[in-house]
Amino acid sequence: MVAAQSGFEVSVFSATSKAVILKWTRYSGASSYKILVAPKSSPTNYIAFAQYGADVVMGSVISLSPNTNYEFTILALDNSQGTLSNASIDSFTAPDLMDPIQTVKSKNSRTLVAEFSLQTGATNYIIRVQNADGFFREDTVSSSPAEIQNLTPYTDYTLSIMSMNSGGRSQPSLPVTAKTVLPPLQLSSSSPNNDTIIVSWVPNAYAVQYSLSIFKFGSNNPMNYNTSDSSLTISGLDAGSLYVVKGHAWDIEGRKGECSLNINQTTRPPSPSSVNVSVVMSNGVAELSVSWTLNQEVYGSIQYLVTSDQNLTCNSTSSSCILSPAQCGEVHTIQVTAINDAGSGYPSSPTVFTTFPCPPENLALVNATLEGNCTLTWNTVPYADSYKAFIKRGDSANETCCNTTSNSCTYQCECGYTYLMSVFAFNQAGSSPQGEILNYTTLPCCPEDVSISAVSTDTLEIMWAASRGAELYETRAAHSSEVILCNDTAPVCALSDLSCDSTYSVVVTPCNEISGCNSACKAYSKDTAPCMPTNLMLSLKNSSCVNVSWAANNTAATYMVSAQGDDGHNYMCTSSENSCVITDLLCGSQYEVSVIASNAAGQSLPSFSDFLDTEPCCPVNITVNQVTPAMSNVSWSYAKGAHSFITSLTSPRGQARCHTKDSQCLMGCITCGTNYTVTMEVFGHSGQKSNCTYQGFSSSACCPSGVRLYTTAANSLRVYWRSTGNQSYIIDMVGTNISYNCTASPGQNRCDVGGIQCGDVYHVVVSPLTPEGSKVLLCPRRLYSVTCSGSNVGTVIYRGKRSVD
Repeated sequence: MVAAQSGFEVSVFSATSKAVILKWTRYSGASSYKILVAPKSSPTNYIAFAQYGADVVMGSVISLSPNTNYEFTILALDNSQGTLSNASIDSFTAPDLMDPIQTVKSKNSRTLVAEFSLQTGATNYIIRVQNADGFFREDTVSSSPAEIQNLTPYTDYTLSIMSMNSGGRSQPSLPVTAKTVLPPLQLSSSSPNNDTIIVSWVPNAYAVQYSLSIFKFGSNNPMNYNTSDSSLTISGLDAGSLYVVKGHAWDIEGRKGECSLNINQTTRPPSPSSVNVSVVMSNGVAELSVSWTLNQEVYGSIQYLVTSDQNLTCNSTSSSCILSPAQCGEVHTIQVTAINDAGSGYPSSPTVFTTFPCPPENLALVNATLEGNCTLTWNTVPYADSYKAFIKRGDSANETCCNTTSNSCTYQCECGYTYLMSVFAFNQAGSSPQGEILNYTTLPCCPEDVSISAVSTDTLEIMWAASRGAELYETRAAHSSEVILCNDTAPVCALSDLSCDSTYSVVVTPCNEISGCNSACKAYSKDTAPCMPTNLMLSLKNSSCVNVSWAANNTAATYMVSAQGDDGHNYMCTSSENSCVITDLLCGSQYEVSVIASNAAGQSLPSFSDFLDTEPCCPVNITVNQVTPAMSNVSWSYAKGAHSFITSLTSPRGQARCHTKDSQCLMGCITCGTNYTVTMEVFGHSGQKSNCTYQGFSSSACCPSGVRLYTTAANSLRVYWRSTGNQSYIIDMVGTNISYNCTASPGQNRCDVGGIQCGDVYHVVVSPLTPEGSKVLLCPRRLYSVTCSGSNVGTVIYRGKRSVD
């Protein structure tokens, strides 16, 4: 572009071989624009012009010569055709029309090679490419032949060519047609095994046949194959070798399609051989070392995959590999597979390998209670050929070993010790790992010197010597369904609240926290004391004899009955039955009665006491004193246990009674001259009664009645009375200064008293005599006045009776 005057500018829009199109800017005030054309070599020699109106800013100049450099001048004209401004630019016209493209060949399925004649003055060429689908493209090339790239395979194209220079380009030449070849096969390959390669590709709808060529790397003898399929299987190849494969398609016109790129395919490697397995240890972890023989004739790098059916794998590029971790008691089926780019080869023949056995489990000690022999048992483990047991006593440095092919081992053991035991299993792969360590404490030893004694009727005391290994003793006393337990750490135990009259089986069981209790200890039998008698019943047979009975159900027991008196006397009787009689009890005493049962096991508790009051004692002495003819005073000595007395004087003529707490009693209604039976009922404090009989009592003879005093001759007086029976009497006359008496023979009822002094008052008493001759002193006195008649007794005057003094 050339700078315009006064801001007026012009440019070449396009140029052909014979025409140029110019473009300019508007100029203010211009009424038209004029184009002047002159060869560059003669700028003033205008050969053509063209003029356009004020509103046109683009115009062309035609009828120019091809490939010629022209100078173009634009004039902005006013209404009078005067020049307001101008601008110039020079430009070549395009080269002349070219000849059609001479030849077109396919370089590949996407590239055509066109050959054409060069055009004088052309700096470049434009090849126009079209197809029937409307594809259009123009490629600029600099010379012939020229490659037309990025085309569609197997497609018809129309090609024309244009030359161009700085001014523009020529018109297209006459078109020619050409077709690209089939595209290259997109080969893919794989090796399904170590002597086969499968090559496949996407089939082309326009291909009628395919050709493949394969050769082993390093060899010059290719193998060629033709097929109409979209894949080809090639067998009989060398294992682990690299092969180069290429191919192309043929169209129906017999044209060879573009050749594919070479692809490399390796056959799968051969199977490893001579696989060997062994156990190795690494940092305490068991591992399987797997080795094999390498094949030195394979191509490229080979990786080996070692697999076990126990889910262990390892990879290696050498001839060995470690499978880790290896567990005990496993049967591994191991295979080694070689792997290269083609994939995995056939695995090696299976190698079966059994690892070392697992440590035995469930270690247990049996027969631990049998002194001297213990048997250690364990579960057998798979794949074990033998076992070795190690037994160590806790207090000893010595260790016992036991080799066996069974699952048990018997060794010397003692009660009350701790043993550490472990078992290892062996096979050809080696020893099992350290397994369970059985820390077993044998049962504590049974106590010795066991003694059982009864400390009370319901308590047994058990003592023994402390036993080895015992931390606690469980003492058990069993009888029928009754069980009494005592737990203590001391070698002594008291079992209380036992049933009476029972045989208990007593076992002292030693225990410790680790091994438990030794239940095989000897049982001892011990009887408890008899049961306490109950329901004590007392029955007095007489005043000194009581029958004691009770309820008891003891086995082979003897019963001792005790009656403890309040005076300190103790009476006893024994019996093997449920009753016993106590004799010679004292009257008037209280006894506390109880029963104790005894046998070889001891004595029972005394029964509950019952109290017995014997009948009160009869007074030893009783005295009956007649106070008046009709009244007697009865008195008696002390009577032990007496509360009250009923004293009776009984005769055919009647009875006299008195009831008193005193030791005497005054009784009336006594009949004179009568024999009385003297009896007494003595009552105790609890109501017991003793009937006491004494020597009879005779009341005094009856005082005579009808006593009269008569005068007789001289100074004598006759005393007369009425009486019955053959009774003797004595008469007493007591005066003031003188007394007189006389005695009447038995059967007489009168008696004469002589020498009476008159003029005196006399007390006259007629008293019967007892058989012993004593005078009855209970008769009444009669008072008489005896007058004088001169010096002799005069009149006798009765003055009345007086009571006995």
